[in-house]
Amino acid sequence: MSGVSTIAYLVAGVLFIRSLGGLSKQETAGLGNVYGMAGMMLAVGVTAAIWVGEDGSVRGLGFALLAVSITIGGAIGAVLARRVEMTGMPELVAVLHSFVGLAAVLVGISSYLSPHADPTGALVPGEDAAGFVAAESEAAAARIVHVVEIWIGVAVGALTFTGSVIAWGKLRGSISGKPLLLPGRHLINAAIAIAIVALAVPFARAASPDDGLVFLVVQTLLASALGVHLVMAIGGADMPVVVSLLNSYSGWAAAAAGFVLANDLLIVTGALVGASGTILSIIMCRAMNRSILNVVFGGFGTADGAAAASPAAAQGEVVEIKTDALAAQLRESKRVVIVPGYGMAVARAQNAVHDFMRALRERGVDVRFAIHPVAGRLPGHMNVLLAEAGVPYDVVLEMEEINHDFPSTDVVLVIGANDIVNPGALDDPSSPIYGMPVLEVWKAKTVVVLKRGMAAGYAGVENPLFFLGNTRMLFGDARKSMEALVSALRN
Repeated sequence: MSGVSTIAYLVAGVLFIRSLGGLSKQETAGLGNVYGMAGMMLAVGVTAAIWVGEDGSVRGLGFALLAVSITIGGAIGAVLARRVEMTGMPELVAVLHSFVGLAAVLVGISSYLSPHADPTGALVPGEDAAGFVAAESEAAAARIVHVVEIWIGVAVGALTFTGSVIAWGKLRGSISGKPLLLPGRHLINAAIAIAIVALAVPFARAASPDDGLVFLVVQTLLASALGVHLVMAIGGADMPVVVSLLNSYSGWAAAAAGFVLANDLLIVTGALVGASGTILSIIMCRAMNRSILNVVFGGFGTADGAAAASPAAAQGEVVEIKTDALAAQLRESKRVVIVPGYGMAVARAQNAVHDFMRALRERGVDVRFAIHPVAGRLPGHMNVLLAEAGVPYDVVLEMEEINHDFPSTDVVLVIGANDIVNPGALDDPSSPIYGMPVLEVWKAKTVVVLKRGMAAGYAGVENPLFFLGNTRMLFGDARKSMEALVSALRN
């Protein structure tokens, strides 16, 4: 069975790699999902085969428990996938990361308490004293490696679990998006990290699992507290990066669990997730002109930056535009760019936006979409929404591809976006988001911002774009506003 499982694990690993390759592009994302599902089905099938004896008989209790757990987990996943709206996907992803972290903690603790987890180095009959010493030394080294794997796996898993739960609460709105900045928070984080490392020494020297369990439990609590504190101190504008980073943590936690269980496929899969999450986080941070350390230990909207300007400090007044006037202006336009944001997701306006694009293209207007790397609450959030509505991939452009085209654009429609189109990020050193690259929509001839009201964005930063001379505000629900625009354009 070991040879078959090794080949199956290799095939599943290749399928997971193909899945990541497919998910890197919208055109191949569907096929990437198929590869991922096939790899997971193969991995689960091999795991289930462990409970089948050499004679083909089923090893009762273990197989039954596995079958029940797969059935229950699959049913819950299917229900969630059907019921969760696209606006709730970031929260769902965050909570799924927490499950991976919790699983790593449980695997580590159970492995440590397992009677088969501690090599004893017992003297084999017929061995001489030298053989006994060599066996004992080898067993001791193996034990040290094993307990270190457990220690790392539980620490990373606990941090991932609590950090993901806090991220879920912030994305859901159950926890305030404002950063919690305790006095001396960096010293607190450093003290907890040092304590976790220091406790590894008595844990590794413990004579028995009963003696070492107390150190493992204390370390788990400390790592859990660190996860809470780290994410609580991060401002709302950084949440897309935090979700990506937690995705990376969950991968490393899974890889650590793979080492504990000596499961090659789990190690490979965890490493793939961890590495891809890390790369994505780095790409997003570069797009924001920041480092991961700055996100984790600083954060937009924190006390490390200056306070945001108040609405009263903004100069000028907003100019409102009505649907008919905007439709008339769009009829005369040659180039239109649409900038979607989280407000579009909340209003479920993506289908109306697609109809709006078609109505303009029927009139010969060049319509494109501009996507900021951190638009929405999840990496690729806006791309998924537009793909769901049937928007062609070739008109959906990233920030670097379209920023230089705004000066030649007639109308830019900003739908529910705020921080990613804030000119203060480029020219206001006092702004908490200063230095973050943004979509330079204000360079277009006319900018129309669709919002419910004048509330600040997720980072809590006032946007001077609303008060510029070429900006018009179209207030109301984004979906209703876009539907009204489509109707006006086709009449």
